[in-house]
Amino acid sequence: MPTARTKLVAGNWKMHGNLAANQALLQDILSGLDACRTEVAVCVPFPYLAQAQMLLTGTQVAWGAQTVSEHAQGAYTGETAAAMLADFGCRYVLVGHSERRALYGESDAAVAAKFAAALQAGLTPVLCVGETLAEREAGATGAVVIRQLEAVIASSGVQALARAVVAYEPVWAIGTGKTATPQQAQDVHALIRGRVAADDAKVAEELQMLYGGSVKPGNAAELFAMPDIDGGLIGGAALVAVDFLAICAAA
Repeated sequence: MPTARTKLVAGNWKMHGNLAANQALLQDILSGLDACRTEVAVCVPFPYLAQAQMLLTGTQVAWGAQTVSEHAQGAYTGETAAAMLADFGCRYVLVGHSERRALYGESDAAVAAKFAAALQAGLTPVLCVGETLAEREAGATGAVVIRQLEAVIASSGVQALARAVVAYEPVWAIGTGKTATPQQAQDVHALIRGRVAADDAKVAEELQMLYGGSVKPGNAAELFAMPDIDGGLIGGAALVAVDFLAICAAA
């Protein structure tokens, strides 16, 4: 049985928001977090990092970005380096989100390189892993998730996971309204922890793992009660303050 770990609830805004809506949303979240002991973060689109930094500095809410370049600098028009994110006070950055893998062709190797770049800049990468519906129905969930995880272990070493977060996000449950059952999610989280433990038991025991896949106020408590689920990576519900706060409370 893993030791108790502080819960982390991270909101992924995807490509949503504007200055006015962001300010209202963040102010509503901050006003409702007074008694919350959960770690809370929001991952916002690049143009709004300065706004997040301005509104959240000195609060209990951390902020981060949704992707990062694997390159430190150079002629990579349109890319954003990890050091640039650090300039805006980012603590977290998502790497390997399923939409980046599926829509932009990010390979396991590219994700591993982004993970390493984030660590090099002092950021905490949130490594996203997960299977498609076809892969689950084919019984390949474990193989897919472990392959994605092992690409990072091979590149950065298992000790690097001590400075990271892993998020299991079944692709078939993202934005679909479908959610893995608590036991389905727990099984994959336990598989991940077991694979890390095969290399380093201490890193595995302390590793924070989030579930992401249509987490809502109505299912959050049951999901977070699972022994290997340490919080959530929240999509749509993170755009509604009352829902996001309810999920934070469930954690």
